Amino acid sequence: MVFYPPSWVPDLPIDPPDSISVAEFMSSEEYGRYPIAKARRPYTCGLTGKTRTAEEVIRREDLLARGIGKALQFDSQSGSEWDRIDYIPLTHSIHRLNGIASLSSAALSASELEHQLRASRAKAIFTCAPLLDTALKATEAVGILRQNVFFLPVPGDKSKQSFKTIDDLIQDGEKLLPSPPLWWTKGQGARQTAYLLYSSGTSGLPKPVMLSHYNIISGIIQTCTFDSVSRKADGIDTQVMLGVLPFSHVFGLMLITHLGSYRGDEIIVMPRFEFEPFLAAVSRFKIQQLPIVPPIVIQMLDRRELCSKYDMSSVRFVYTGAAPLGKETVDDLLSLYPKWRLGQGYGMTETATVFIQSSEHDTQVGTTGSLLPAAKARIIDPDGKEITEYEKPGELLIQSPTVSLGYFNNPKATAETFFEDTDGRWIRTGDEVLVRMSDSGNEHFVVVDRVKELIKVKGHQVAPAELESHLLTHPAVSDCAVIQIPDARAGEVPKAFVVKAEQSDWEDLETKAKGQGEGG
Repeated sequence: MVFYPPSWVPDLPIDPPDSISVAEFMSSEEYGRYPIAKARRPYTCGLTGKTRTAEEVIRREDLLARGIGKALQFDSQSGSEWDRIDYIPLTHSIHRLNGIASLSSAALSASELEHQLRASRAKAIFTCAPLLDTALKATEAVGILRQNVFFLPVPGDKSKQSFKTIDDLIQDGEKLLPSPPLWWTKGQGARQTAYLLYSSGTSGLPKPVMLSHYNIISGIIQTCTFDSVSRKADGIDTQVMLGVLPFSHVFGLMLITHLGSYRGDEIIVMPRFEFEPFLAAVSRFKIQQLPIVPPIVIQMLDRRELCSKYDMSSVRFVYTGAAPLGKETVDDLLSLYPKWRLGQGYGMTETATVFIQSSEHDTQVGTTGSLLPAAKARIIDPDGKEITEYEKPGELLIQSPTVSLGYFNNPKATAETFFEDTDGRWIRTGDEVLVRMSDSGNEHFVVVDRVKELIKVKGHQVAPAELESHLLTHPAVSDCAVIQIPDARAGEVPKAFVVKAEQSDWEDLETKAKGQGEGG
């Protein structure tokens, strides 16, 4: 049995274009983007207030593309934790050069970043002062030239660096002729990778996921269409939303930056999450929507007295993702802020965004909502038989135009996760779900358990296999196993069971374990 979106969900207003880049889609009104001249300023720094108009952002993307093209000798026809108001525009500049943006977490250790640079075959890196040492260790290890290390500012940083900055590249671009337009063949946007994001999939070590331009564009149109019903009912033309989650995570990349700027919203960007600056930004900028993860909700409940000192009355909708939010936590938050609405979303890196989410006007505690337009779902039992009834759990399979191209240079993992059926391409999510008829009479999905072995720490994937491989490099360990245990703040944390090797040094082992935890 195939499950579909509820009847109230509109069809997509257009077929997602498959022959243009994300950069072209986001800078043109031809495909439904909110009028650029009327849009709010897309990215505003939540600490300094620094901001630019939508027209200025698009202009900087073009100039930056010219500067990068010269610095790296890119031929756009052949292909090839910052002040984050420049983060997404930078990736669009790379797309203008026919390039691929590989996004890495600021929490990576040098060895982890080295692994990602090798896996993605990166030619250059953009970094910032707090992450420079890590970046230099990783780039030196993989042979990226220092001249291909570029620098971005962070609020309050006064350090002097010898690396070329993003503003230097823009100044170079002002002296150059415009880059020639990309001449793509029909369907090239569906075949060509726009972003590499990292995921452990259903098992194993983190792998680069290939998200095509078509995947990204489709996800923006899907979510915008789904949300349009509640926004129209509430009379919301544009709004102010929070941008505190990492833009290297698919949640931040899609549901905050791309979706927000496409529909003319203003995103208040925080370089990193710190609790009191987060509260201050909500109060100062009158933020209406909070896309956050469960650990932030937990902090709000634990620190209610501090929260009460800030004006949070502008908030209308809290949208959580990356990990489930329990009923008790939802009830506690709504008792603290009874006028707020709270919804959840469910998606994967491998699907470029959510494929199930709550509408502001159709939320139900304990569920993650309904299917987005153009998405389909099936549920199977352990024997592969399709489940057709409500309230019976099984593994979730998803079909959507956002289902990615697979894992870069890893056909085995791709074949294990994705498959072609008579009606198209599907993904095995590795999660156990059930379908429940909501009080409103719509089919909602409930995440029951995780078939895959990942541990979700503050919304981030942690692969047990990766931690085990680190521990096994130590001579004190002959064998080990890593599991997840509940944690009030992080949701889950890893716990290791270690088989002691003969003549082992346990004090050194403890030091190593702490070091690996701090790096990842």
